[in-house]
Amino acid sequence: MTGVFISLLILLIFLAAYLRDDFALTLIYLVVGAYVIGTWWARRALANVEHKHRLTDHAFLGEKIQIHLDLRNKSWLPIPWLDVRETLPVDLAGPMTFRHVTSLGPHADSHFEYSLEARKRGYYPIGPTTISSGDILGLTDSVQRVSAARYVTVYPKIVSLTSVEIPSRSPQGTLRHVQPVYEDPTRVFGKREYVAGDSLRRVDWKSTATTGRLQVKLFEPSISLETLICLNLNAEDYYYRARIDSTELGIIIAASLANWIVEKGQTVGLKVNGLDPLAPGNIPQYFSPHKGKAHLIRMLETLARVEVIKESSFAAMIQQQRYRLSWGTTLLVITGQANDALLDELYQARRAGQNAVLILAGRNESTEGDREKAAFFGIPVVSILHERDMDIWRR
Repeated sequence: MTGVFISLLILLIFLAAYLRDDFALTLIYLVVGAYVIGTWWARRALANVEHKHRLTDHAFLGEKIQIHLDLRNKSWLPIPWLDVRETLPVDLAGPMTFRHVTSLGPHADSHFEYSLEARKRGYYPIGPTTISSGDILGLTDSVQRVSAARYVTVYPKIVSLTSVEIPSRSPQGTLRHVQPVYEDPTRVFGKREYVAGDSLRRVDWKSTATTGRLQVKLFEPSISLETLICLNLNAEDYYYRARIDSTELGIIIAASLANWIVEKGQTVGLKVNGLDPLAPGNIPQYFSPHKGKAHLIRMLETLARVEVIKESSFAAMIQQQRYRLSWGTTLLVITGQANDALLDELYQARRAGQNAVLILAGRNESTEGDREKAAFFGIPVVSILHERDMDIWRR
């Protein structure tokens, strides 16, 4: 636009020199004045525009993400036109951008609202937001102001599980134990007569009323153990023709198992062999086994952001993690295929008193061979080819 103005100004100067008319000189003064005032006005007005974002920065799949954008003119100068644009992630919205043109009077406000749909798990930028303005005649170039993007986290899909019958001693995190470390009140295996020192909480009042003598409940001894979910997102460990679907399936399995274990009141941890754009060095955070919904949400946030990695040894990660774990910890290992190095690490984990369960996610040409090798090492295997195969844990 500046080029057009300069061309017009040169034309007017030649016209004034040719006609030697005061009107042409006056027209030149008006054009130059309009240009200078318009430039000053646009810059001054835009500098006094305040904008605020209000949005839900976390969402589950299928939820609506409401975006609110508030604009306020803090100056006494009116703004003839204001162009507001926001770049949007294509996985959450149909159009690539949000755009609206408006005007603001002195100390006026304007409000915009739109929604996105959480269609796919991920970590998405909303923006950057670009606000443009200029003079009403269009003689000057528009003035822009760009603000930083805001981010939205969409959690991975969670399949509701009811009965996870993994071929292991206990995916939930509790095992029978010969030493009575503590007694599990949910496991009653008999009754006996009351003796001095027994807690009244153990008294079985129905049996007492029937026999006429105080009866106390006997509980099975148990020991509380931990579960660690190990998710492999190394690209080379997944069949190349189904790599995207298989890795996403692995994430769904990890999120669903973590949710189920937490709902059972047990401890669960997470370690992912992948990339996390927010983590130092892009290495996903290690979550040691804990209980509670807050712990689950932190794990789901990591699973929402993680990406596939290349040339990263899953077996080496398992080796590094298993030394941190206590005796009896259950390792739920989710991967596309199991090479000899991984199976050897899982076998060593079993020899060290830990439980190793191999979960093969997605399509892979070596699934049957992996099953046979795992059976040789005594490692239970669960194969989940499609999401519907998780129905074996929903019966």
